[in-house]
Amino acid sequence: MENLPNLLEKSQFFAYNKISGKAVKNPIHDFINRGGIPLKVDTITKAYVKDVNIFADIFNYYIYKGKQVIKPEELTERDPTEIALPYGADGAVVPVQKFRDVQKLYAAMTDGKMEYVLYGVENQSRVHFAMPVRNYLYDALEYAGQVEEAAKSHKKERDEQKKKTREAGKSKEEGIDGQERKTFGSEEFLSGFGKEDKLIPSITVTILFSAKPWDGPLSLFEMMGIFDPAVQVCINDYRIHLIAPAQMTDEEIMKFQSSLREVLLFIKYSENKAELSQMLENNQKRFGELERRAVDVIKAVTNAEMKYKKSEEVIDVCKAIQDMQTEARKEGEQIGEERGKQIGEQIGEERGKQIGEQIGELKKAKESAKKLHEMGLAIEEIAQVVGYPMEVVQGWPGMA
Repeated sequence: MENLPNLLEKSQFFAYNKISGKAVKNPIHDFINRGGIPLKVDTITKAYVKDVNIFADIFNYYIYKGKQVIKPEELTERDPTEIALPYGADGAVVPVQKFRDVQKLYAAMTDGKMEYVLYGVENQSRVHFAMPVRNYLYDALEYAGQVEEAAKSHKKERDEQKKKTREAGKSKEEGIDGQERKTFGSEEFLSGFGKEDKLIPSITVTILFSAKPWDGPLSLFEMMGIFDPAVQVCINDYRIHLIAPAQMTDEEIMKFQSSLREVLLFIKYSENKAELSQMLENNQKRFGELERRAVDVIKAVTNAEMKYKKSEEVIDVCKAIQDMQTEARKEGEQIGEERGKQIGEQIGEERGKQIGEQIGELKKAKESAKKLHEMGLAIEEIAQVVGYPMEVVQGWPGMA
């Protein structure tokens, strides 16, 4: 088994302090995973955005204004821990540590050449006020990893060339086939990054799964208190790419071609019942046959009350809402009926008790009046003692 330092150095959760010999929490991992999105919503939105059709739709909207340029089949899912990317002209590969919610590699022919782009998506249910730094860190780690691992790849290739050359008895300047062996200049040795090497671009889009507007910073400049233009010119700004339904027009949302369009529309109007009802009425066809996973996202994000079977793959959202309302009304009526019955029984019991007590008191009053009458007291005096009107006492048995 590897020793503790080696194991911890490979962990994204901990860093190993070589001076103290202790494991400490990785501050980078702690920063990029702080806050963000609740677990249940996070799980559902990640699974949804991970779908290749939804993922392609996100970047076709953001980069190409809804034009279908990125095809789902041109996207490759990346491993959640370490990925190997095609790199440079000599076949080098670059493993890159992945911290993002969802990341895919885009590979397509452009002008006769293969083009690679790394696309990443960050899901948020709340505003993250350090998002520019967070996404900047993602991309910086991406590029730093590419440079570092490219250097390792080039070194490995040179070592293999040297070994083959020695075995073939060739000179240092000749390759295995007698051709001149590729060499690095001193500057290239310094960085391990060759003149012909190219970084693979990394683009991150943040989606706010909330009906609230994004009121946090959109760039590094907005996080700084620098207003001197001369100083600002020397600072490299970084802007986040944001999709926030509350700040989008319906026309912009309609540029999406997948069920993400309905998800964002519903979220946008979810806090205004009248506007939500009108929006659903205007888009009955699309919401009348919405895929299950999109409805799951809507329900998790907005807490909308909808009733549908687990086996259903296509949901009529309007009907699901109506069914839930109908069921809730029936349950309310049943609860009201049961409560009314309980109250009625309670009132009847109390009323019966009161009547019984009154009858008992009347009986005692009559018995007392009779005894007092036998003792020779006048009707008027008896009425005062028992607390009943004289006219009433006169009508009692034995009082004649």
